[in-house]
Amino acid sequence: MRSQNKFFVVFVAVVAGLASTIAQSQEGEGGGAAAARTPSASPEARKFLASPNQLVAIRAGRLFDARSGKMLNDQVILVRGDRVAEVGAGVQVPAGATVLDLRSATVLPGMIDGHVHLNLNAPNTPAKRALIALANAQVDLEAGFTTVLDMDSRGGFNTVDIRDAINSGMFPGPRMQVVGQSINQRATNYYPDMQSLRYYEGFAENKNTNSPWLARAAVREAKLHGVDWIKIYTTQDFVGQVHMWKADATLVNSPSLTLEEVEAIVDEAHRLGLKVACHTYGGEGMRSCLSTGVDSPNHLLELDDAGVRILLQKKLYFVPTIDDLISLEKADLRETGGRNSRLRLMEQAFKKALAAGVTIVFGSGATSPTIPHGKQADQFAYFVKWGMSPAQALQTAYLPAARMLNYGWESQIGTIEKGKFADIIAVSGNPLEDVAEMERVRFVMKGGLVVRNELGAR
Repeated sequence: MRSQNKFFVVFVAVVAGLASTIAQSQEGEGGGAAAARTPSASPEARKFLASPNQLVAIRAGRLFDARSGKMLNDQVILVRGDRVAEVGAGVQVPAGATVLDLRSATVLPGMIDGHVHLNLNAPNTPAKRALIALANAQVDLEAGFTTVLDMDSRGGFNTVDIRDAINSGMFPGPRMQVVGQSINQRATNYYPDMQSLRYYEGFAENKNTNSPWLARAAVREAKLHGVDWIKIYTTQDFVGQVHMWKADATLVNSPSLTLEEVEAIVDEAHRLGLKVACHTYGGEGMRSCLSTGVDSPNHLLELDDAGVRILLQKKLYFVPTIDDLISLEKADLRETGGRNSRLRLMEQAFKKALAAGVTIVFGSGATSPTIPHGKQADQFAYFVKWGMSPAQALQTAYLPAARMLNYGWESQIGTIEKGKFADIIAVSGNPLEDVAEMERVRFVMKGGLVVRNELGAR
């Protein structure tokens, strides 16, 4: 809550056009009178971007090599501007460099969360929705997630504007790729009709996915809003009044889009340079997502051997969100009389995918107070409990996640290597000995700008 309140203050100051001397001292812009009067909301403001002239040397007692999964000792990371200039045991610290002493800590690349929702389903005003989304993004950044993929802003496209504002240096925040809003209906429950004056008025027009050609049109419209990804839901969690669970304690899994519609969406998105993510639990909807080759199949609670074969054949990424299922465990057990839950199904699917060698990418499902932002590193402990080594668990938030993202971001993030963005975090202990250390991030640098430092003095 401390960090969320702090960033709300920064946000309000920016909107009001007030200068932030705290940001100036972080960025090292010199703090002159002219700079102090520059409103952060002005087009030329770059308050939260590292100065291209800065030179920082980080002394790392332990450095996690996300590529090999090994821990390296006594490394030096030289940061010039927003990039890693050099890294290694023999790197010399140049005269005039600012030195950050993290020799008592473990240094790692900034983490990537491949499935968050910066907003939630709630009847808030557009301005409040933007405030909530920005605050959640900033909480994730302080927790060490320097990159997030927003998997549905729950109506509207404010995440596009937030992404661009962060990139411009107007606000602090993580790197973002976004889907805007999904192009078909949310899967959780049926919607009361509060607007139609005649039978089914607006249904096809508003959802715009009731044929392959309308599905293509919806993809094109989303692209014009500036999104990086398309998000679809191919299983719905209800049939009439029956929600989520059937009488035999199996999932409802009512299919949403048809195979032909999913094929059209994937083809059109890829044609336009976008990637596609799919929410699906099982059944026909899961088969549609996998067979058409969506780039990011999420959840896959009823993953079977046939699904595993497709994942491997098409080299697809499996994003098993666990935090959202943890929050649903109590209700699931109540509804099924203790016979089943989505968390139990996820454990089975995860173990099956892991044993087969499917590429697993970290994604939390963080969205709301019950599935909180900033706490999602608790998933690593589940990954280890379900069969991964601590190093394997950590790696899910690095190169596999970077490869899954659009635009070839593997060359920009996911490891601490020369030429990549200086997205760097640190924890006090050794996460290969206790993976829960990742829940206690103490240092965050994003693009060479120190966001948080509770470890090393300059």
